[in-house]
Amino acid sequence: MQYTFKEVFGTLVTQKALFDVVARPLVEDLIRGKNGLLFTYGVTGSGKTHTMTGSPGDGGLLPRCLDMIFNSIGPFQAKRFVFKVDDKNGVDVQCEVDALLERQKRDAIPIPKTPSGKRQIDPEFADMISVRDHCKVEEVEEDNVYSVFVSYIEIYNNYIYDLLEEIPFDPIKPKPPQSKVLREDQNHNMYVIGCTEVEVKSTEEAFEVFWRGQKKRRIANTQLNRESSRSHSVFMIKLAQAPLDADGDNVLQEREQITLSQLSLVDLAGSERTNRTKAEGNRLREAGNINQSLMTLRTCIEVLRENQMYGTNKMVPYRDSKLTHLFKNYFDGEGKVRMIVCVNPKAEDYEESLQVMRFAEMTQEVEVARPVDKPLFGLTPGRRFRNQAFKDELSRKLEIRGGPISGETEEQSVAEMLLQNFPPLPSCELLDVNDDQTLPRLIEVLEKRHRMRQMLSEEFTKNVLAFKTMLQEFDSSIVSKENYAQGKLTEKEKVIAGQKMEIERLEKKTKTLEYKIEILEKTTTIYEEDKRNLQQELESKSQKLQRQASDKRRLEARLQGMVTETTMKWEKECERRVAAKQLEMQNKLWVKDEKLKQLKAIVTEPKNEKPERPSREKDREKAFQRSVSPPPAPTAPPVRLRHRRSRSAGERWVDHKPPSNVPTETVMQPHVPHAITVAAANEKALAKCDKYMLTHQELASDGEIETKLIKGDVYRTRGGGQAVQFTDIETLKQESPTGRKRRSSPSSPTPPEDAAESEWTDVETRCSVAVEMRAGSNLGPGYQHHAQPKRRKP
Repeated sequence: MQYTFKEVFGTLVTQKALFDVVARPLVEDLIRGKNGLLFTYGVTGSGKTHTMTGSPGDGGLLPRCLDMIFNSIGPFQAKRFVFKVDDKNGVDVQCEVDALLERQKRDAIPIPKTPSGKRQIDPEFADMISVRDHCKVEEVEEDNVYSVFVSYIEIYNNYIYDLLEEIPFDPIKPKPPQSKVLREDQNHNMYVIGCTEVEVKSTEEAFEVFWRGQKKRRIANTQLNRESSRSHSVFMIKLAQAPLDADGDNVLQEREQITLSQLSLVDLAGSERTNRTKAEGNRLREAGNINQSLMTLRTCIEVLRENQMYGTNKMVPYRDSKLTHLFKNYFDGEGKVRMIVCVNPKAEDYEESLQVMRFAEMTQEVEVARPVDKPLFGLTPGRRFRNQAFKDELSRKLEIRGGPISGETEEQSVAEMLLQNFPPLPSCELLDVNDDQTLPRLIEVLEKRHRMRQMLSEEFTKNVLAFKTMLQEFDSSIVSKENYAQGKLTEKEKVIAGQKMEIERLEKKTKTLEYKIEILEKTTTIYEEDKRNLQQELESKSQKLQRQASDKRRLEARLQGMVTETTMKWEKECERRVAAKQLEMQNKLWVKDEKLKQLKAIVTEPKNEKPERPSREKDREKAFQRSVSPPPAPTAPPVRLRHRRSRSAGERWVDHKPPSNVPTETVMQPHVPHAITVAAANEKALAKCDKYMLTHQELASDGEIETKLIKGDVYRTRGGGQAVQFTDIETLKQESPTGRKRRSSPSSPTPPEDAAESEWTDVETRCSVAVEMRAGSNLGPGYQHHAQPKRRKP
């Protein structure tokens, strides 16, 4: 068997090579605002979970996708709780104050810490994320802020369970997990209501959340796999991004500006046969639900393919399974879909692997269109770094203009030194009248302080003038920049006005074209409907013509048979009448001859015998009467009818003889050459033949078995089956020629001879009996007498 796929990987392929071909384009589309779906499909034990999660030291597709996402948006991530998910599959943007309060509430919750003060990574998955390739998306929108939310669910027995839901442990009466319900949001996207969505900021944190849910996933030990997945797991990565404002400082809080994209990584449970896994009880019920959901997935793909290839409009049965209902929007054109087919080269899996590859090859013919993304208008690119560059330029200018200010600061430092060396006031107490040193010392200190005060006031005035000059220059520069910015703004407003007018013109043109397209679509629909109706009418007319032609042929054949039978009947009747007329004339001639002989004998008789004449005449009259009376008519054999050739010569028949038929004792038995004899009608026999004959037996009113041969024509129906239209019935019946029942009870009395003789007087008996008299009979030599009873009307 040969199957063709887009890419085929060998047994020695690395996880990185598989990721670069299959998952990397989906991650790039995720960051650009597009949805993606990646799922693994195959027989149980073929390596689907290993492909998705990987092994220690070599991570699978899921950790590599997370690593690429955070490597790309790492420097542009928003602070925690800036984006907040709601219960309707949407995201809101909170202001800095609300986000800060959320973070404080989270920090206020006591979290148990390790003695070292650092969180320890679970050793079960630490090796899976230890190997980093540092791959990232090259073109990332730098004027947006990003936030990542992850959720993890499983579909078990066609019920949805949240693997990240925290259920309080009750040792007395443990509470089972509650199933979730699917809903449709305002954008017609399906989501799980009440599902836990965790905001993560690093690959380690995201994979830790995944591993926490992975421990709750249902697995079991079967004959084919020691850890067989008993449910379909879906790990959803939701990326929210919103643009910065015109200044590049804060996030825009308009809900229309938020872009949500989602990447769903699905690890399907493997299809399995119960005769190989020896499943019983719950395992058998799980296997049945798994196979049913996978069969529904295949049915949806086949209906989509049929609708696209043949232009039909069949309803896709998404709601038959929670798996297909959850990803309905992906198949309707809301994202890319990629499937990895895992094949185990074991000989025991040969038949199931063929089914898997046949289905996977067929899915490549289904095309899922993605609508064109709408760009964000009204915001110029480069806001983040232009704002940072403006801040750097302003600080640089302030530093350049801060040269004289720095000199002044040095002089101020000198003034401060002068203030520090400011002479203190001496003691002003006069204890002696003749003291002539205190006052001169005080006067000298005050004079020094006065001179220093004047110097400080002059320095202050000088600094004030310098500062005023700097402020004027700064104001003039700001005014010039404002004027320049106002001119640029006026130009941009003119450009925006022109673009708005162009947009309005294009919108009007688009509406006109949409109206024309709608009219053309309606016209096309009407024409297609008329075409289908005409085609159906043409097919019905052709079938009617075929039936009329077949009826005409049958009628012609029947009329031909009736003409032949009527011709034979009248030929026999004419022959009978001619023979009767000849016999009647011969009898008349014979009577005349006898009379002439008697008359001649009387005339030529000697006269001496005259006394004896009366006695001789009496004897001759008696002899004449005895010779005139016809002899008893012998029983003639029945006339053998001419064999008519069957009209089925050259045609193939289906001879349907039920096993309950009783074999008849007739000499002539119905025989159809080259017929297929069956005990029960089946489609295989009908497909090989164009005629059908059913042998039916029933008990007639006289107690005899009456056999009916019901004949019909075989037609091929539009659905690919066979239909039989009955056209003719032939009846075969065996009866006694005496008109008596052949099967009589032993106790019934023997009918008298008079009754038997009377039974020979009916029309059919008299018509089938002829009397032939040959030469040498009592009528004399040389005479032949043909006698046949006359036909009497019943």
